[in-house]
Amino acid sequence: MQLTDALDELIQSGHINPVLAMRVLNEFDKAIATNLGKNVKAKSQLKGHLKDYRLCEEVWTFRVRNATLKLDNSEILDVDKVKIVACKMAEGSSK
Repeated sequence: MQLTDALDELIQSGHINPVLAMRVLNEFDKAIATNLGKNVKAKSQLKGHLKDYRLCEEVWTFRVRNATLKLDNSEILDVDKVKIVACKMAEGSSK
């Protein structure tokens, strides 16, 4: 959210235009997807109450309330809300 807030502020102040902001967000999304796929090997467990879920244009969205996240290093996080967004991997991508 910080990136979108910063970009909105730059648009409002006239420093950048909305087209540039969208390009920045697209590049950010590509970089995150690439690096998560290559560099992150950690696993976690999630337990909680599924509030709702949906599938729209091959993108799954899950919203979980009163969740407990158990991380690889045995750290346990209790959180009020978790939103998971998952999409199909691009063709030609490796796991």
